[in-house]
Amino acid sequence: MPNNSINDSESIANYKKDALDQTFRDAVGTISKEGNRNYVIPQKPKGRLYNLRSYFSYFYLILFFTLPFIKVEGEPVFLFNVLERKFIFFSKIFWPQDFFIFAIGLLTFIVFVILFTVAFGRIFCGWACPQTIFMEMVFRKIEYFIDGDANQQKKLKAMPWNTEKIVKRVIKIFAFFSLSFLIANFFLGYIIGIDELWVHIQEGIFVEFGTFSALVIFTLVFFFVYYWFREQACIIVCPYGRLQGVLLDRNSILVAYDYVRGEPRGKLSDKTNDKGDCVNCYACVRVCPTGIDIRNGTQLECVNCTACIDACDEIMDHVNKPKGLIRYASENGIALKEQMTYTWRLKLYTLVLSLLLIFLGVLLVTRADVAARIMRTPGQTYQLLADDKISNLYNIKLVNKTRKNIHLDLKLENMKGEIKQVGVVDVPKESYFQTSFFITLKNEQLKARKTKVKVGIYENGKRMDVLTAIFLGPSI
Repeated sequence: MPNNSINDSESIANYKKDALDQTFRDAVGTISKEGNRNYVIPQKPKGRLYNLRSYFSYFYLILFFTLPFIKVEGEPVFLFNVLERKFIFFSKIFWPQDFFIFAIGLLTFIVFVILFTVAFGRIFCGWACPQTIFMEMVFRKIEYFIDGDANQQKKLKAMPWNTEKIVKRVIKIFAFFSLSFLIANFFLGYIIGIDELWVHIQEGIFVEFGTFSALVIFTLVFFFVYYWFREQACIIVCPYGRLQGVLLDRNSILVAYDYVRGEPRGKLSDKTNDKGDCVNCYACVRVCPTGIDIRNGTQLECVNCTACIDACDEIMDHVNKPKGLIRYASENGIALKEQMTYTWRLKLYTLVLSLLLIFLGVLLVTRADVAARIMRTPGQTYQLLADDKISNLYNIKLVNKTRKNIHLDLKLENMKGEIKQVGVVDVPKESYFQTSFFITLKNEQLKARKTKVKVGIYENGKRMDVLTAIFLGPSI
């Protein structure tokens, strides 16, 4: 803490007085008053947190580029095949019949995001979001390597189109486009499978024109985002930033400036006693990838990337003052010196999340490997047979969700009778199957025109499911 005579309450009052002008919140910092793009060229960050983010991004990237090749029983661990309506999560196959499980899983994820945001703010954006990881930890580093740091990039931008500028722009465009193409291939591999993608590549553009069209579109989108659009994707497009306004409270942990300790700001050469620790060096502003001043408080554009923390800590080291002027903290933690409390909101969200996790776990454990549906054949009535017997024709639709072929048998469960299958019920792995069968009952068993019959579905003597159907007979 600085050695001055102003107490905490006076510092807060002075800060709030100075901060009454909030006009900067009326516009996005990356867009000028004329509506033009204010292109952000951040200084290359460095420091402990940036190194931690780099290590995490290396793990993330290795995972992203290797997961499509990891298979269980011949299938990828993750697959999001929208075209065939087939989804694989952690090696477990989900079909349209399992959509309610997917909906519960999505709801659980949303509640988890809400709980995480209420407690820790937008930390996901800075540390785990694919947009941030690829932009800051891959493309930005390539840009630093080719164009240099922020000052060199600004000079290059202002430079006339000479040989040096043209060469660097061509190299940068080629590097960005090539990497975008690589990412697009893997992105498509998560949708149709990496093996299927390789088959399409071998067959060529004229045979698989749709696949190549999608690949070109994905490549152009990624190139546009990472070469030009950049932080605008987080500020303008992503809806998660808007959620902060309704989810965050004064107890939420986020990247924050300690205005109690830092205000009033002053140059290092200023020897007045009432000066705070902030030396107004703008190091935190220069490294911000979204171009904001974190000292203005929590803002929509902040993605909690912690670059400002590292920059400020370095300055504090140089001026022999304690680190942490910018740090992970809550509003109450800064203003009132309170520790983070487990509020009623967190307790409520935790309870809802726990219940959803339990419910989702039960659905996953009890999910049947075979889904079946029985319907009477349309346009068919009952058939009168010899020996006072009556027959009905049914269709059965089956979905095999497993990775093995299944042979099934059908048996009546609630009354004596006969089931005659039109064909063998062999359901191929991971596919749909449909066949027909007859149910034959004696007339004396029917007590009404419509009788409920239960049909058991068996695999190797083990009952997989029991379905109910309506058996029609003559009027009683």
